[in-house]
Amino acid sequence: MNRTTISLLATVTALVAVTGVASLGDGEEDTTPAGKAREMPVERTALTCPRPTDAELATTEYTAYTPAAESSAEGRGEGRAYLLPAPEYTAGFGTDEDADSEGPEPLVALEQPGVPVAESIDTYGAPALAGTAEQLLAPGWTVQQTTSVRSGSGQGLMGTACQVPDSEFWFAGASTADARNDYVHLTNPDESPVVVDIQLYGPEGRLESALGGEGVTVPGGTSVPVRLTTLTDDPLADLAVQVTARTGRIGAQIEATDAQLGVDWLTPVSATTGPLVLPGIPADARTVRLVAYAPGDDDVALDVALSGPTGSFTPAGNESITLRSRTLTAIDLEDLTQGQPGSLVLTPSSGSGDGRVVVGLRVTQGEDDEREMAFIPATAPIEQRASVAGNTAKGTTLSLVAPDEAAEVRITVSGGSGGGDAPEPETYTVEARSTLAIAPELPDGAKGRYAITIERLGGGELYASRTLSKKQDDMVTFTVQTIPDDRSTVSVPQTGPDLSVLTD
Repeated sequence: MNRTTISLLATVTALVAVTGVASLGDGEEDTTPAGKAREMPVERTALTCPRPTDAELATTEYTAYTPAAESSAEGRGEGRAYLLPAPEYTAGFGTDEDADSEGPEPLVALEQPGVPVAESIDTYGAPALAGTAEQLLAPGWTVQQTTSVRSGSGQGLMGTACQVPDSEFWFAGASTADARNDYVHLTNPDESPVVVDIQLYGPEGRLESALGGEGVTVPGGTSVPVRLTTLTDDPLADLAVQVTARTGRIGAQIEATDAQLGVDWLTPVSATTGPLVLPGIPADARTVRLVAYAPGDDDVALDVALSGPTGSFTPAGNESITLRSRTLTAIDLEDLTQGQPGSLVLTPSSGSGDGRVVVGLRVTQGEDDEREMAFIPATAPIEQRASVAGNTAKGTTLSLVAPDEAAEVRITVSGGSGGGDAPEPETYTVEARSTLAIAPELPDGAKGRYAITIERLGGGELYASRTLSKKQDDMVTFTVQTIPDDRSTVSVPQTGPDLSVLTD
């Protein structure tokens, strides 16, 4: 045996040993063929939460949750998940953080998957938050922020899910009208500063302004609120807003306050070219206002349908909507729900131009001085799984919509943040082109706030939202959050040892 052959055998033996250790490392037999992608749980998830409203008489509840780990997560580290303050930054003044204080205490720190953690704070002066979940606590980590404002022009219930930071966001339904007081809250979760551009679009297109909006600097680990009326002199009832980070990533949400209609968070839309689904219009909605913007070069025509409990129908007088390129359209959809819960589905018409659409709904409930508003943006579907936290024993309604084919769904309700057992998971069928409204039932002994996990088991596309309602004095306040897929897995290509190079 010559020296070359001996060296070759030694190399092959070493490679076999190395690849053998790698395949044994996860404790499972991997039968995925080489070259095929394998779904693996994410190991890190970042979230940002906007600064709560600065109303003096307000309380904010935070609820954090990560769904129970599956077998594929066995052997991973326990990890950590919590939020830290991102103090407000003012140009020329810095932040309001106390430089002499010790490190901030983590908020809603999770200890294990499947068990929600809730904390309540007095809202006045509370900062924005940013944080990270790692390892076992990362896949599907979600935090709900719900604020109850008890007095003032912004009285009502405002809610939002803390968001994954990104480089661009679109909003539909903002306003600079005299009765409105809207702020864009920018939160930078990273150490490096981020420069952000804010652009407004109205019925005549882009609003040109010398007042600012471009080049807003958000230092690392801070938040910056920007009042929309400082960006334009025009008092416009309806606006689309584009927020773009030139480098890096940010969180962005709009705090919308109306002198007559209360307050809520306006969250980003999922701006797509295909069917647009806005799930969870309450049965007792008094008004429904649609705000849409087409940012592309083509006009876009959309067919309108409402998916209700028994099927889909076309609203009389609003069979279709035409959006002119780079202009904003706002329409009041009168008598839309007719006393039944539903979801709006917008589908590109035959012969329509191509391009994304930015669309959202402003929904109101109540009458006279007891009216309140909430927003429902177009949302992304649940491809595999999604969770929503901060649910209450009374006043929680889950809306599931299958805009095309029927979908099979499993609903898992957690135990309460204050203790109590979780009920058994339940399976539902969401019939084709219909909306299914579910009010989860909790077992006796459940305390605190709880989480809901939605799993799509099969069938057509599935969209979801959750409505929270709460009686406050003589009025019922409410807020709606859409529930997109939690993106808790990533595709990892599988590779095998290629020893052909040794024999070439």
